[in-house]
Amino acid sequence: MCGIVGYIGPRDAVEFLVGGLRRLEYRGYDSAGVAAIDAAGQLGVVKTAGRIERLESRLAETPLSGRIGIGHTRWATHGAPTDSNAHPHLGDGGAIAVVHNGVIENYVGIKQRLQNEGYVFRSATDTEVIAHLIDSSLKRQKLDGDLAAEHYQPLVAAVQEALAQLQGTYGLAVLFRDWPEVMIGAKLGSPLIVGVGDGEHILASDGSPIAGFTDKIVYLADHELAVVTADTLRVIHRDQGHVAHSVQLLEIEAGDLMLGGYPHYMLKEIFEQPESVQNAIRGRLDRDAATAKFGGLNLSPQQLRSVSRILLTACGTSWHAALVGEYQIEALARIPVEVEYASELRYRNPPLDDRTLVFAITQSGETLDTLAALREMKRKGCPTLGICNVVGSSIAQETDGGVYLRSGPEIGVASTKAFTAQCTVLAMLALYLGRLRHLSFSMGLRIIEKLEQLPENVRAALECNEAVRKIAQKYAECNNFLYLGRQFNFPTALEGALKLKEISYIHAEGYPAAEMKHGPIALVDKKTPSVFLMPHCEVYDKVLANVQEIKARGGPVIAVVCEGDTEAARLADDVIEVPAVEDFLQPIITAVPLQLLAYHIAVERGCDVDKPRNLAKSVTVE
Repeated sequence: MCGIVGYIGPRDAVEFLVGGLRRLEYRGYDSAGVAAIDAAGQLGVVKTAGRIERLESRLAETPLSGRIGIGHTRWATHGAPTDSNAHPHLGDGGAIAVVHNGVIENYVGIKQRLQNEGYVFRSATDTEVIAHLIDSSLKRQKLDGDLAAEHYQPLVAAVQEALAQLQGTYGLAVLFRDWPEVMIGAKLGSPLIVGVGDGEHILASDGSPIAGFTDKIVYLADHELAVVTADTLRVIHRDQGHVAHSVQLLEIEAGDLMLGGYPHYMLKEIFEQPESVQNAIRGRLDRDAATAKFGGLNLSPQQLRSVSRILLTACGTSWHAALVGEYQIEALARIPVEVEYASELRYRNPPLDDRTLVFAITQSGETLDTLAALREMKRKGCPTLGICNVVGSSIAQETDGGVYLRSGPEIGVASTKAFTAQCTVLAMLALYLGRLRHLSFSMGLRIIEKLEQLPENVRAALECNEAVRKIAQKYAECNNFLYLGRQFNFPTALEGALKLKEISYIHAEGYPAAEMKHGPIALVDKKTPSVFLMPHCEVYDKVLANVQEIKARGGPVIAVVCEGDTEAARLADDVIEVPAVEDFLQPIITAVPLQLLAYHIAVERGCDVDKPRNLAKSVTVE
């Protein structure tokens, strides 16, 4: 993994590819490369470890040109980030170039077999076996006659024969030196889409390289190949042969991918949250029925009333949103909820039945662990729904129904606006499920009123930015933080700690505030700040007592409180004020200053905020 872009058409392919790779930087990467076929029919490759700036320097030294090419940003899974391990990879003799996202699980055995056949490997990657397999298969094809008239069937057959030998996941783009008018894409478990332009086509792992060039896209499904020329697109399924493809509208625009005057995408996206929360809510509140409404659940009210248990599964930040959802749904709908790490759920055998409703929660819709857990739950007969941000993603396609976040592109690797949108959607689901059961009409209306005020509450919470920046300057040199909250704010404490770890590389831990005295209090000292989430709630006095325990041991306290809270201000070393909201909406509000705190500390420490080390935006490997 991590980012793929391919181009065929009238433009300079290499210039297009480099621009596309820049738009894919947000996914996280440690090397980059491009391949192109020039007017003389030569297939050239330039690739390097490091950032795209280094690739551009290499291209200045060794220029490539052509009207067809493929590019890749790599996040290392097999082999260190080196020039030789960077993509694209060539087949024997340099006749085939491949870029690949995903993991080939059986590559060792294939590699040994190919080496026995005389193939020489020049990298430590799993991807190189794909290039050699296609080359080996192609050499066995009968290539007489007009390939174009046969829809490039021998090329398709060679790719299909190679893919049939692979175990694992892949999103692929393949170039053929001797057929410079065609490229092939293939998908299994790793996203790949095709942009349909006027006399040009674009392959990409997401819509960002396509935005601004065309608004027409085709989502490839698993086991599908795309045979692409400048003027034609043909989609072939492994089992069904040629299939009709559906051209859909790309819902992002080039302007969505620009910084818009902000120094980092993360800060831009933090400040986009009033709009992203509003978009999550828009059209989904029904005052006449005092409930929420969703067009894509594909389950009737009768089916939903029969649900006896809800299972929320996710990874990372989405798992924290799921924990918030557990509190929200149990409080408003009175349905038992369990939250499972997707990476654990996929290998467990929990007792489930057809009255257990499974929600897969993900920003990208491509998280491999979440996708695998979803598939396992479907095999067991559970109805499945998705909550995700990317239209046409794998999870959006494979669930029985679901809800889109409508957050727009999230470029920063550390998720911000997707988290608050997920919590917002889960709050509306809690309202909807509650109204199907015990929740009164008047209570439903009250919840709707609070949800309608939420975007303005988020906007007001953002006013703490300057105060948070000063606090960040004060504590930026600390190397350990504790994040503490209770009830609805416990998951937010986990999320705040994760944000700090992700982008500033500071060790941080989140705990329920009452659990602090059962061990973590041993960590408290003058250089370990404790961040308390303590807006007014039914356990406010309990949290206040926890603050006093920290202060008694000399630990500095940063308190996130409701506006005008003088009691907390008297105890805490630093106070961040946010608007007062209902308990079930507090995680959305208290997350904002924690996002800002992580951001400003990372900036103070000179970290690469949008591209933190070792991380990828869309994790499509196990």
